[in-house]
Amino acid sequence: MNIPKLLYLSRADVERTGVTVAEIVRALEGMFREKAAGRTEMPPKTAVYPGTPGSGSFINAMPAFLREAGLAGIKWVASSPNNFERGLPSLSALLILNDSATGLPVCLMDASWITAKRTPAASVVAAKRLARADSEILAVVGCGVQGREHVEALRTVFRLRRVRAFDTRTEAAAAFAFRIRESSDLEVDVFDSAAAAVAGADLIVTAGTIFKEPRPALGAKDFAPGVFVSAVDYDSAWTGEALAAADIFVTDDLAQMRAYRDLGYFRNLPGRIGELADLVSGRISGRTRGEERTMAMNMGIALDDLAAARLVLEKARNLGFGLELPL
Repeated sequence: MNIPKLLYLSRADVERTGVTVAEIVRALEGMFREKAAGRTEMPPKTAVYPGTPGSGSFINAMPAFLREAGLAGIKWVASSPNNFERGLPSLSALLILNDSATGLPVCLMDASWITAKRTPAASVVAAKRLARADSEILAVVGCGVQGREHVEALRTVFRLRRVRAFDTRTEAAAAFAFRIRESSDLEVDVFDSAAAAVAGADLIVTAGTIFKEPRPALGAKDFAPGVFVSAVDYDSAWTGEALAAADIFVTDDLAQMRAYRDLGYFRNLPGRIGELADLVSGRISGRTRGEERTMAMNMGIALDDLAAARLVLEKARNLGFGLELPL
């Protein structure tokens, strides 16, 4: 009998495959078309909350099946916002992939890098259809990993020239500004409030901590005509009035959003919510007028991880990366 093998990919292995954000964006677009066609499965993610109440800590289990790829998978991802005090990353993740025909696990990989890249890639998928093509000023509220990664990802589509930044931790905003200036030709300005940072922006990314009972700092007056918002931190940054002001409001999975609402999140969702899969497949229209306010509030779904992990696995196999372990 053949002894099944499991490929283990460390974070270093995952990174050196050389998968690009642009490749992940294309992979997600293909995945969303499959989702729109009903050829995927993905129950809402489930969570445990091991941190102190109100800390924003969680650990999620995120399963999914992508029929076209012949792969199923599950990501186990933890977020501990206070880990900066311990000198540790705030997010850690592992992902296991199974062959859908045999059910056998084929790969275990670090998914921290994938999470960092696929989240802004999903924002780009939405922004390509919902933002103005001439957008050049980006506001980032929340200057951690996701804030930085969104700058890189959005630059693959838009000719950005300036970034406006705010973080509740001034040292995080300063570090963000330094890194962006050192790695690009972008002008970066740091502000002392979220409202000041988003004023005059074409694109807004809010990427702070997700709270079950948020205290949003941004309202409808901060959501200017013509602006696209990617609310990575759910409704933690935006009031219900701001959400209602969106002319187009989409999420990556309505079932998951509703499941979270049943848990007590999302108390002020707008009445009309579209799905990103329908936007990608053309079932619903994107931006049609320059003055429209548009918002994507993506939940961050396991199908994103599966689509990105497939790219990583294929390249790792071709390059001979990783460690094979007997099951």
